[in-house]
Amino acid sequence: MNITRLPVDPGPAAWSAILPDQQAADVLSGHRNADWLVIGGGFAGLAAVRRLAQLHPDARIVLLEARRIGEGPAGRNTGFMIDLPHDLASEDYGGAVAADQAQTRANRAAIEFAADMAAEFQLPQEAFSQSGKTNAAATEKGHLHNIAYARHLGQMGEPFELLDGGRMREMTGTDYYRSGLYTPGTAMIQPAMFVRGVAAALRSNRVHIHEMSPVTALNRKGDWTATTPRGDVTAPRVILAVNGHAESFGHFRGRLLHVFTYASMTRALSSDECRRLGGASSWGVTPADPMGTTVRRISGSGGDRIVVRNRFTCDPSMEVGARRIARVARDHDRAFAARFPMLDGVDMEHRWGGRLCLSWNGVPALGEVEERLFSACCQNGLGTAKGTLHGMLTADLASGQDSALLREVMDQPDPRRLPPGPVTNLAANAVMRWGEWKAGREL
Repeated sequence: MNITRLPVDPGPAAWSAILPDQQAADVLSGHRNADWLVIGGGFAGLAAVRRLAQLHPDARIVLLEARRIGEGPAGRNTGFMIDLPHDLASEDYGGAVAADQAQTRANRAAIEFAADMAAEFQLPQEAFSQSGKTNAAATEKGHLHNIAYARHLGQMGEPFELLDGGRMREMTGTDYYRSGLYTPGTAMIQPAMFVRGVAAALRSNRVHIHEMSPVTALNRKGDWTATTPRGDVTAPRVILAVNGHAESFGHFRGRLLHVFTYASMTRALSSDECRRLGGASSWGVTPADPMGTTVRRISGSGGDRIVVRNRFTCDPSMEVGARRIARVARDHDRAFAARFPMLDGVDMEHRWGGRLCLSWNGVPALGEVEERLFSACCQNGLGTAKGTLHGMLTADLASGQDSALLREVMDQPDPRRLPPGPVTNLAANAVMRWGEWKAGREL
């Protein structure tokens, strides 16, 4: 199979841009033999490498990443590793109780796996902190969404705390929010710091991570051989951890929905601006309406900053240009100004887009897709938690390791075939625009 295109992510990966420069990339050059090859250096790929190294401590493992670690989709999300159900297609994130309980168990296994890596690799708290998150409601409708979701969490036996407007103002510094729903299980991460730290710790004389080494061909004659612009790797077993890019490798074609979401990050706030803002120095809120605006305040190595994320577009080409970013930027600026009038004059330093991969029926693209070629793809909008989960479980599957969790996750149907391309694109974008319009002030 020849891979003739690479996805194009617009704008900088801001989480990586605010960190110190990395050392020069170790680009694959020449030929290398391995026992395991992992393609993709995001959450799924790194989790797969970590799990393979645990299961096969003497194995030679190679990971190939097309960009720098932390500059693809893994460095472009807003850093919520969510444990609870988070269905972007629902009105309040919830679904059937039994299914949501199963999803929560799986997400928590992934968060525990990530927490173990953070502890063992001595990552700073800024990189990984199980501090929980809040669903923020700006309207009565959003508040009712939170009340409905709280009832659902009660049926699931999950803890939560409802926050009034005063408590929300104490946390965020703004009186924009009417109420909030706090849940304690989410891990808040600095995504680029996390994946860069994990990759650095995994590197050894047995684990080789090659960046700036996009796979341009993947073929099997006995063993698999992956070709890059300057070299190739031969291995008997391969794990694809490339999310929606799996279609470029010839798998799940016509079954994956390629969606971009967008974010902007302010410049570092001055001490006076932090004083005017008030509130806690670090927090994260997701919108009570899934189509609304996610906001984070961060405080750490990159200074005190605010991140806003909203807007979704369906783009089957997996490519978005600068013109789209400029259009979306106006929505980000409106959302920021409405929430933080006390920060008038604070500019956005970074604006970017990041890819999601969804399936029509909300299931992942997992399993052995060809002989000894395994897929850990399609995270359905939860790349941090689901990517980690699918990477570690696919390593188990490929290694013949059985578990109740593996059986539970694998006992899902395949991604459903989508309608013809133009129909899917028009329908998906229309549904998202309608959802954004209905979100009102939650956007």
